[in-house]
Amino acid sequence: MTETITTDVAIIGAGPVGLFAVFECGMLKMSCTVIDTLEEIGGQCAALYPEKPIFDIPAHPRIDGAALIRALEEQAAPFSPQYLLAQRVEALRPEEGGFTLTTSAGRVVRAKAVILAAGAGAFGPNRPPLNDLPGYEASGAVRYMVTKREEFRGKRVVIAGGGDSAVDWALSLKDVAAKVIVVHRRDKFRAAPETAAQLATAAARGEVEMAIPYQLHGLEGDGSRLSAVTLATLKGEEKRVEADHLLAFFGLSMELGPIAEWGLGLERSHIAVEPATCATNIPGVHAIGDIATYPGKLKLILQGFSEAAMAAHAIHPRVFPGEALHFEYSTSKGVPA
Repeated sequence: MTETITTDVAIIGAGPVGLFAVFECGMLKMSCTVIDTLEEIGGQCAALYPEKPIFDIPAHPRIDGAALIRALEEQAAPFSPQYLLAQRVEALRPEEGGFTLTTSAGRVVRAKAVILAAGAGAFGPNRPPLNDLPGYEASGAVRYMVTKREEFRGKRVVIAGGGDSAVDWALSLKDVAAKVIVVHRRDKFRAAPETAAQLATAAARGEVEMAIPYQLHGLEGDGSRLSAVTLATLKGEEKRVEADHLLAFFGLSMELGPIAEWGLGLERSHIAVEPATCATNIPGVHAIGDIATYPGKLKLILQGFSEAAMAAHAIHPRVFPGEALHFEYSTSKGVPA
C-alpha cells in the first residue's frame, strides 16, 4: 500500500525560489514537501550553470549557481523539508481541507496548500539531429550542460551554438581544455555583446578556433567514445575536427506538462497570479518565480524570493485557520536549532 505523505505545504519545484519558500514557510511553522523532476535540488542553477557566476543576489556581489543552491539548502535545513526528486506531479485534486497530489513515482502527498515554483515548467535540451546520439550521450561524450569544468581539462571540445551558454563556456573552457572549437552557422552571435567581443578577441589570439559558417553534420567514434565531429556548410562543404566532447547549446524545450491541465489561469504558458499574494484562480494554490506572471513582473531570482515570502504569509491562515499571525523579524525570532 502506498504511503501517504501529509504536509502543510506542497512545493512543486526545487529551484532557488522553491527552496527559499521552504524557509519562509518554515519561519511561519508550516511544514513542506518539495517535489521536482530533476534528480537533485537546484533547478536550472544546478543543472545548467552550477559554475556560472550570478551577480544580482543581494549581499553576494558574485556567487555561482551551485554555491547559491548549497546556501539555500542550508537555510532551509532547520525546517526539515522532505524532498521527492526524480518525479513530477501528475495530478492535483482539490479536496476538503486541501489537496491530494500524486507523482509519476506513485507517491501520494496530502497538503493544505500548494506553491508552484516550477520555473517555466519541466525542461530538456534541444538535441541536434545526429545519428548514434544516445550512445554518446550516455557516455558523456555529448552533453548539453557543464557541471564541472575540470572534467574537460586537457580535452578537445567542440561547442555548438550561438547564444550566451555557448559563448560563456567557450571563454571558460579555453583555459582548461586542450582545444576549443566553436561551431556556429553565422558570424553574428546572440550572446551579450561584451562576451561576444571577448570571444572574438580570444579567437584572434588563437585561444579558440572558430568554425563559421558550419553546422553539426555527424559524429565519429565507436558509438560511445567520441573521436571527431563532422561539420558542414549549407552548400554541403564538409569539415572534420577531432574531438573528445561535443557540447551542444541549442536552448531548452520547456513544457508545463500536467500543470497545464489543472485549470489554472494560463497566459502564454505562465500562470496569472494576484501580485500581493501570488494566489492563482484556484484557492490554496499559489505560483511564484518564473512560472508566475502579473503586471510589472521581473524574471529575477530576487523577485521570486520576495514572492515566496508573500505566498507563505498568504497561506498561513489556510494552514492555521483562526490563528492570528504576529509578524516577527528573523533577528528576534531566530530559527530552530
